[in-house]
Amino acid sequence: MREGWRNLFAETPSVLKSPERSKTIVPIRDFFIGGDAFVTMAGPCSVETETQLFATANAVRRKGARILRGGAFKPRSSPYSFQGHGHEGLKMLSRAREETGLAIITEVISENDVELVARYADILQIGSRNMENFTLLEKAARSGKPILLKRGMVATVSDLLRSAEVVLNNGNPHVMLCERGIRTFETTTRNTFDVTAIAVLKQISHLPVIADPSHAAGYRELVPALARIGVAAGADGLIVEVHPEPDRAWSDGDQSLSFTEFDEMMDSLEPYVALQSRKTKHTSHEPKLEALV
Repeated sequence: MREGWRNLFAETPSVLKSPERSKTIVPIRDFFIGGDAFVTMAGPCSVETETQLFATANAVRRKGARILRGGAFKPRSSPYSFQGHGHEGLKMLSRAREETGLAIITEVISENDVELVARYADILQIGSRNMENFTLLEKAARSGKPILLKRGMVATVSDLLRSAEVVLNNGNPHVMLCERGIRTFETTTRNTFDVTAIAVLKQISHLPVIADPSHAAGYRELVPALARIGVAAGADGLIVEVHPEPDRAWSDGDQSLSFTEFDEMMDSLEPYVALQSRKTKHTSHEPKLEALV
């Protein structure tokens, strides 16, 4: 690592690469994130109905996704937008896991809900709005569940790493960093996909990095291209929004892929994933799962 970077990120020593720790591999049920395999998380922005959720879960599983995403609690920009089904949404996610075998990732938005969400989820997502909610980060860390930490809308890389440091310092080593686009002067897309951040994070941090092309783009037509860019930059996985009828979605329909579009995106990613696998297969060795649990 460049000495200048080490000095720049001196406040977050726990998340930086070192001779003792060059890579964190996060165990999720019977697989890993951050090891040799590229992992896709896919599903609807919000859990709407059991029919919608199960159809999506089966569709993304057939094309290789390992994790089902879906919001039970939804922090929305408008107080009049759908806020999620809460506990009932968590129950639907649990039933989808039983049917498909997919792991579950869902967002927790309040420290008061951490215990409840952790009973159902395999991964706790900390959304961009809560990246610097340190009370929530501390409580989520102490749940023992793996954490997906999304970069805040106006957060620097240093800000993101400081939040990750909070989780690690509260006894939870299983943190994944997520680049989901930041707000800049550009208004053509929902956010500006900071692919440079993915490349930098892979250079300086031992934590896995996940790319979120859906929230970066805001438009489903752009999601596959941004996904390919994220893979090429070195991301360990993707989190992407998929819906059986995107134009009728209760939230984020514009950026959600249909099943056919998801299939096509996954096909287009194959050579990019294969290239990254060839680069890492001689240096990355996944430990036995029981050694990490």
